This record gives sequence, structure tokens and C-alpha cells, in this order.
Amino acid sequence: MKTKFVLLFTILLLSFSGKSFAQAPDDCAISLSYFTEPAKIKNYEAALPYYEKLIKECPNYNLAIYQYGVKMFEYFIEEKGDKSKINDLILAYQLRLQNFPEQTKEGDVLLTIAQIKFDNNIGSKAEQFKAFDEAFTKYPEDFTSGKSLYTYFSLAVDLHNSGEKDLQEIFNLYDVVISKIDTEKNSLAAKLTPLMDKEEAGTAFTDKEQRAKDVYENNLGVYGTVEESVNGKLGQLADCPNLIPLYEKDYEEKKNDIDWIKSASNRLDAKDCDSPLSNKLAVRLHELEPSSTSAYLLGKQAEAEGKASKALEYFNQAADLEKDNSKKARIYYSIAENYRKKGSFGTARNYYNKMLDVKPSAGIAYYKIGAMYADSANNCGNTVFEKRAMYWLAADMMDKAARVDGTVAGNARAAASSYRARAPQKSDIFSEGMAGKTITFNCWVGGSVRVPNL
Repeated sequence: MKTKFVLLFTILLLSFSGKSFAQAPDDCAISLSYFTEPAKIKNYEAALPYYEKLIKECPNYNLAIYQYGVKMFEYFIEEKGDKSKINDLILAYQLRLQNFPEQTKEGDVLLTIAQIKFDNNIGSKAEQFKAFDEAFTKYPEDFTSGKSLYTYFSLAVDLHNSGEKDLQEIFNLYDVVISKIDTEKNSLAAKLTPLMDKEEAGTAFTDKEQRAKDVYENNLGVYGTVEESVNGKLGQLADCPNLIPLYEKDYEEKKNDIDWIKSASNRLDAKDCDSPLSNKLAVRLHELEPSSTSAYLLGKQAEAEGKASKALEYFNQAADLEKDNSKKARIYYSIAENYRKKGSFGTARNYYNKMLDVKPSAGIAYYKIGAMYADSANNCGNTVFEKRAMYWLAADMMDKAARVDGTVAGNARAAASSYRARAPQKSDIFSEGMAGKTITFNCWVGGSVRVPNL
């Protein structure tokens, strides 16, 4: 009997001892509570020991472990200046992905870790670039951070300057990065445009619409700044004195490579490089593959030679053939400019609007329309007051340009301010008795403008 009792006691003891080797669910819940409660009030010093216990014993218990963990380590690094916690922050992102893959975007994690390493000078430039390149190559749709897009490109240029990347690699990456920026800007501008139309019609925004408008405008401004920074980083590498010798040197070897000819032609055109090579490339491309690109480039050559009608013929061919919206926008802009320079403002506006249809973030189109309105002020309206009222319309177009495209925002805001100074002022509105009235324009501009109330 005594032997049986001892055996039973031993079994029970081993059963309870066995449970001590793995954290029970209730123990995980208690540890999580001990971690999250102080973390919620930013008492991270008290929370830290329980975080360390959780990642060892309950790593997949609750997503909050890593949500609060990231905030905790960011606090230690940014507020307390404790750089020793950087690797802990990186590990928190990695553990979240490992333990909660369905609730975590791998692309976001890869990009965030790449940026952390760059910001804290971890690894060589080549290693840092590789981290960004992996994030972009695997998950381009998640690579939306303006800061990271610039860092990615900037590192590539630095590697070129140190002899680790050739110039063509930089040009290729530049095209990819600018295309990504365009995609993000167009997406935001497409959402902002109906709100601008609503505002222009005098309809009040809901609180939700106002918040959305502010977000879209802010993010468009960020991407505009990033685009300018990327172009600034590319700098003299893509200037004509560097481009022309580079492409002339490789022409004989690459003259049957359609992709190379397209790339070279587009880059020379983007920089307005005046060289016989530009015409040679355009003609060669048209021989190898008559296309939208070749027609567009021949149009640019005809335009440079002063053959406006021939250029227009090529541009229209290019527009009909082109499927890519960014390239189609460029073609519409060239057509619009052709008509604008000839004084055909109404037709030019039609093509600027076509440009906006395929590229809503093309602030330059709004800018050019606004400038044409201002240039037409003396030809629209029967009285001096009505003629000057045209400047209100011109200023409104400049406002739109500034909102959708940070690359023209500075000039557009300056133009809007100048145009409003030329429009009727309060004293003019009072003396003419025009407050609140609507002025209709019967010239090519069409439409109307409502005079502000005093």
C-alpha cells in the first residue's frame, strides 16, 4: 500500500513538473498583461522584462507583443537615445513576420528594416542598397515610402560614384523610381480631382472629405519633393555633355538593340540634348520598330527643325499607338504645346485636358491652361472689370497645379498670387456693384466666374 502511494505521488509530481517546461495559456495572458499595461502608459522600463519573457515563452500568443514592442524600442532609440536597442527593434519586426505572417506584410517589414539600417549606418552602402533592392524587387506595390524611394536611388548613385555601379544601371533605376513616383502621384491626384471639382462648384465638404483632401494634398507634396530630390541626386550624371558621348560610344554596338535605342532616345529627349545623334536614334528606331516611341521622337525632331505641321502629324500617330498612360501624357503635352505656340488655345486646352485624363498628377497641364487664361484676359469680356475677372479663373488653375504636383507648386502659387493681384479688388467690386454676380465668358475660354461677396 505504501509503495502504491509513493508511486502515485511521484506520477502527480512529474505531471505538475512537466507543465513547468512550457508556458500555459493563462501564464501567457498574465505576462501579456504585465507587458501591455505599462506599455500603454509608456512606462517601457517596467514593460521590457515581460516583453523578453513573452518572445521566449509565448512568441505567437498575441500580435500586441510586437505592436507594443516596436513602439517600445522606438521610444528607447528616439527618445532616450539608446542605440543599443536598434537590433531589438529589427528583431521585433522579424519576429512579428515569423509568428504572424497572415497579419504582416513582408514587403513593409523588408522596407522598414532596410530604412532602419540605413538611418543608423548599419552595414556597407552595398549591403544597404541590397536590402532596399530586395524590398522593391519582391514587393514593389508595398514600396510607397517617399523617403525610402529617395534613399534607394541615392545609394545607387553613391555606389556609381565609388565605381561599384555603371552609369546605365543608374539610368535604369532612375526610370523605375520615377515611374513608381508617377504611379503614386497619379493615384492620389485621381482621388483629389473630384474633391477639387466639388470645391470649385462651391459645395461644402464633409469632415471626412476635408481630412481626405488634406491627406491627398500633403502626400502629393511629399512625392513632389522626392521627385525633385531624385532628379537633383542624378544631377550632372544625366546632363547632355555626359549622355551624348556615352551613347555615341555605344551606338555601333547597340544599334540593333531596340530597348537600348528607346532608352537612349528618351533620355536625350528628356534633357533636350541638341545633337545629330538624337535624329540618328529616332530614324533607326523607326526602321527597326515603327511605334509610338519612334513616331514621337521623329515628331520632336521635326519640331526642332521648325516643321510644326509635320511634328503634329507624328505626335498624333504616337498618341494613337501608345498604350502606356505616362508616355501618352507626354505625347498629349507635346501636341498641346504645339497648338499653344501657334495661338490655338482652345485646341491646346483640349490636349492638356487629355493629358490630365491619363495622368491626373500632371500639374503642368493646369499651369499651362492657367497661363493661357491670363494671356487671354484682354480678349475676354466687354468691360475692364470683366477682362480682369479672367484672372480669377487663371488663379484657380494655378491652385490646382500646386495641389496635384509638388514639382510646379512653387511657381504655380507665385503665379496664382500675381493673378489675384491683377483681378478686381474689393474697391472695384464695390464701385461696380458686382458683388455676388456671375460673369460669363464668350471667348474661347467659355464658362463663368462668380464675383466674391464683400
